[in-house]
Amino acid sequence: MFRIRFHGRGGQGIKSASRVLGTAFFRSGFEVQDAPRYGAERRGAPIAAYVRAAREPIHERGIIAWPDLIVVADTTLVTVPAAGIHEGVTSDTVMLVASSAPTQTWRERLRVAGPIVALPALDALRESDPALVGIACAGGAACLTGVIERTTLATAIREEVESLGANAVEQSLRVALAAFDALLPHHGMVVERDSMDDQSDPEWIDLGLDDVRRATPDIFNPATSEESNTGAWRIMRPVIDYEHCNRCSWICGTLCPDGAIKIGADHTPSIDYDHCKGCMVCVTVCPPHAIRAVAERDGSLLLRDIR
Repeated sequence: MFRIRFHGRGGQGIKSASRVLGTAFFRSGFEVQDAPRYGAERRGAPIAAYVRAAREPIHERGIIAWPDLIVVADTTLVTVPAAGIHEGVTSDTVMLVASSAPTQTWRERLRVAGPIVALPALDALRESDPALVGIACAGGAACLTGVIERTTLATAIREEVESLGANAVEQSLRVALAAFDALLPHHGMVVERDSMDDQSDPEWIDLGLDDVRRATPDIFNPATSEESNTGAWRIMRPVIDYEHCNRCSWICGTLCPDGAIKIGADHTPSIDYDHCKGCMVCVTVCPPHAIRAVAERDGSLLLRDIR
């Protein structure tokens, strides 16, 4: 069985990547499972997706604890423990990292015993069209398995992306097949494992019954969410151009789903970047288009220019 785990952020096509790879496996004669796993469904939030593919019925369920291949579509997640990139990594686990940095650099950063493969040329794509990052990673993963033909991958992409239109299909084919070709020197590096002998039994914890007053869904320690700086989720940053802002702040301030836009006494909005997750709702609803989206790595520079 192949056990493959994708890691990325919301908006990077990670769910689509698992579907494309799952369909490609299915069209190659495999039994398949593919499923995403995420918490808050927001752009920029960490997300994982799982693909199992076997030549016989699959009886495993749930998350993939011991992956054969880990695909890291967004390298900023490496420093986020909650993303769980290192979970279940063994000396047999192959890691595919979407980065232009050389493999040796990632070996020093990740400190893992297994093979590491870098998939370059995705940095610009991550900013220009982040939804294609996952599709490109699916193409690279298909090559690493060694059991999916290039034409089969193309068929799977057309099947899964067709509803988005001809342009989306063309772009997805371009980036996925380019990634497939780029990793041909590593073709077949990921191998099937028949058993999970190294998988330990889960440790069960018995929880006693709470007093009914404590078991009710009440929040006993309010305001703790302020300490969670969810701004680290962003891949794009909203920036306000105050020369064009009409101070109609009841629109952006009210529609911000996380209350990250603060309103001054003169109705001037300001963005709390510690908690702004980069969903870009404010960019969409701003009547004079005074809020624009910029790449996160350039956001601090633009912010200084405006101030």
